[in-house]
Amino acid sequence: MNSIEVNRKKNIAILGSTGSIGRQTLDVISEYPGLFRAWLLVANTSADLLIEQALAYRPEYVIISSEACYGKVRDALAHLPIKVLTGHSSIAEVVTHPDVDVVVTAMVGYSGLEPTISAVKAGKAIALANKETLVVAGELITRMLKTSKSVIYPVDSEHGAFYQCLVGERSSDVSKLILTASGGPFRTWSKDRIATARACDALKHPNWSMGAKITIDSASMMNKGFEMIEAKWLFGVPHNRIEIVVHPQSIVHSMVEYCDGSVKAQLGLPDMHLPIRYALGLPGRLKSDSRKLTVADYASLTFEKPDYDKFPLLGKAFEAAERGGNAACAMNAANEVAVAAFLKGQIKFYDIYNIVDKSMAAATFVPRPSYDDYVATNAEVRRYAQSLINL
Repeated sequence: MNSIEVNRKKNIAILGSTGSIGRQTLDVISEYPGLFRAWLLVANTSADLLIEQALAYRPEYVIISSEACYGKVRDALAHLPIKVLTGHSSIAEVVTHPDVDVVVTAMVGYSGLEPTISAVKAGKAIALANKETLVVAGELITRMLKTSKSVIYPVDSEHGAFYQCLVGERSSDVSKLILTASGGPFRTWSKDRIATARACDALKHPNWSMGAKITIDSASMMNKGFEMIEAKWLFGVPHNRIEIVVHPQSIVHSMVEYCDGSVKAQLGLPDMHLPIRYALGLPGRLKSDSRKLTVADYASLTFEKPDYDKFPLLGKAFEAAERGGNAACAMNAANEVAVAAFLKGQIKFYDIYNIVDKSMAAATFVPRPSYDDYVATNAEVRRYAQSLINL
């Protein structure tokens, strides 16, 4: 991966500016107004917050994906020289603009795939927070990067940790990646109790403040399965050399074990501003007055093996990684549909696993998928998963 220079002001396109990562990216931009400008802000349906952000940051472009919200955003910003667009295709088009320096992909789920592909084709630097892009189409994105000037800098705290631990090391010396997980809100719950969990229970993450979908994925540990697949593609390490350990304190963000037995770890407070700041600031580190980690405050850092019986979606992720092809795309599509249904109270917690399991088994398998194959798989599995919910 090449380094992002920070010797001039950079135009940042934030895809998902009203979400948790997007809002924190704007915080970082505010910290360094001489280095970064919020050039493009994109939201799905959060029109009021998008308008508020546009008034504060005065970007060149604003895109509201939902056409139903377009009129409201357009009218609210009509007195400003801000170009207001709508529709998903507009996002994929504007990220290729020559004035865009860095694309922060913070959209939720499958929706982030198309604009990320457009950014790769245009040779943009990408600060990747949308892990589903590599879960769904990691093989395709990896092939594209080989012929593109585009580079990917991970924004996830775990992958940012891997990146930092690997700097200056030879890939041939890496024995395994050790991916840490908080364990989520159900780490200490029995399986029977988890089976009765409601959405309000699953949304009570002990360490991190995140959006609803990713918080549910954390509760099921599907999120950690996604991160394993993402790490596989980002760092070229096969899934059978990626180990997941539960670390409830969320201070060690991930580790790398080397062939001589040494283990390098990256530590920090559970604060997403840190990996965002690191990704945007490469090749150097941006000085900050934010609260620092005081190691003495954490007299005990503990680690334990994940419980694959209580959190069976972890096993499905390794199964998808082993099978390859479009298996992970099918898994992601089914999970998105099931999580949405759980949040609405339509299904029980372990029904998420059942829907993912049945949908993966029923999906048409494509061993070497094209982009069109991913689109078809996503549509096919979503229909099937929804049919299971409607039974």
